Amino acid sequence: MNSPVREIDLRDPYPFFAAKRREHGVYHGGVMDYSRTPEAFRPKDSWTALSWSATNAALRDNETFSSKLYDSTIGVFMGPTILAMSGSRHKAHRNLVAAAFKPQSLQTWEPEIVRPICTALIDEFAERGTADLVREFTFEFPTRVIAELLGLPAEDLPFFRKAAVDIISYTGDYKAAFEASGALQEYFQGHIDQRRSQPTDDIIGDLVAADIEGEQLTDEAIYSFLRLLLPAGLETTYRSSGNLLYLLLTHPEQFAALQADRRLLSPAIEEGLRYETPLTLVQRTVTRDTELEGVAIPKGATLDIALGAANRDEGRWERAEEFDIHRKRLPHISFTAGAHTCLGLHLARMETRVALEVLLDRLTGITLLTEDDPHIFGQPFRSPTALPVSFEVAG
Repeated sequence: MNSPVREIDLRDPYPFFAAKRREHGVYHGGVMDYSRTPEAFRPKDSWTALSWSATNAALRDNETFSSKLYDSTIGVFMGPTILAMSGSRHKAHRNLVAAAFKPQSLQTWEPEIVRPICTALIDEFAERGTADLVREFTFEFPTRVIAELLGLPAEDLPFFRKAAVDIISYTGDYKAAFEASGALQEYFQGHIDQRRSQPTDDIIGDLVAADIEGEQLTDEAIYSFLRLLLPAGLETTYRSSGNLLYLLLTHPEQFAALQADRRLLSPAIEEGLRYETPLTLVQRTVTRDTELEGVAIPKGATLDIALGAANRDEGRWERAEEFDIHRKRLPHISFTAGAHTCLGLHLARMETRVALEVLLDRLTGITLLTEDDPHIFGQPFRSPTALPVSFEVAG
């Protein structure tokens, strides 16, 4: 297998992506790092889709490019989830789970949960005049929000946060991932049992009560989804909000424009997601001999779909390698596309918007402190190493 993973700079993988994309939108080789993964779990033949058109086409063809491989990777620890399902089974389960993310819920969650949590977090450091916005804000608010939405006790935050990180770090420590999976199953089963006897107005309660044409979710389906929701809800939102703050703080003219005109907040969120995609790739199994952008890919191959590379395709965006909140808006692919488009995309956008609104309402003169070289890092998960800032409390 031709694998160039060692060539990828974890601080800035984009020059590598751009060089490969200029050669072709699809190449023979992978971008997933398997250096700490047992040989038996490594793909025998990897390919990568880098261009916008190749990634978009692959994500929208679930028959040829199947997500079934997740059953034998992350699914080993999370159990059967909609991540690996396809066809009518995927549609039925997605519809049931989507009942917990209905639009009217978001309208309630914003003023009653998300905004108070963001406000309380800023209260904890505002008078100090300095903070690490990663450790004290962007990492904390999605964790507290998801706990509230699930109806979990605040004292359990350290437990399920650590368990979520252990599961998604399975390639480095299988034993810890298995232990975390078992602990979460037992933990969530207790909450499911409570809600079956006494219904509650939270996501777990909604999942237990969900009924579409007489079909309900099994306990296994519920706790498997919750094991998926924890890292999905925590990881991507904390990383994307941190990425956006870093980009604004390192582009002060654009940050000033946003502070002067809050209508730029939505474009800024979308540009942040495009320019620094929090999860730079997803994977699919090729189910039959096929072609993608004229490149023949054999049945059984693993396809790395490089969302981060596609989001900087110069064939789609002018000045694709520049961060610009004023640019003409075109849909990015950070939440993937097709049947497996992220269920929580509206929640993630709302959380990020509220976090920035509260931050800008409460603090002024926010300045990045650069002595320790804070920067965005990682592949496939990307986020700032830290965001040390100084500021003043708004009058």
